[in-house]
Amino acid sequence: MSMSDPVADMLARVRNALAVGHQSVLCSNSRLNAAILEVMRTEGYIRGAKPSEDGRGLVVALKYYAGRPAIESIRRVSRPGLRSYAGSSAIRPVLNGLGIAIVSTSQGVMSDAEARKRGIGGEILCAIS
Repeated sequence: MSMSDPVADMLARVRNALAVGHQSVLCSNSRLNAAILEVMRTEGYIRGAKPSEDGRGLVVALKYYAGRPAIESIRRVSRPGLRSYAGSSAIRPVLNGLGIAIVSTSQGVMSDAEARKRGIGGEILCAIS
């Protein structure tokens, strides 16, 4: 079965695993997925991600605080049918700065705050709060 949007699949797996209280979830392994998960780790939304034992996927260690998931909502912004690009001045904060947007730029995948600080725009992949 072919997957038309692996990023949306990864985000749905994380969202579903958090909804049922799992400690970790297995996602497909790609450089883009790994970069998105690294931004989520540095921003404090997950504990980490590492390759699975067979090397075909990524095991994402989810994060909880006082029994509640660290991620309240996670949604895909730019999708294959409707791409969403923004310049550095057009990238708006998520929930007035309480959440993050993950942006794919020419200098790599980074948070919205980092992209605004560097003055570069790109494709807004997802929003997390």
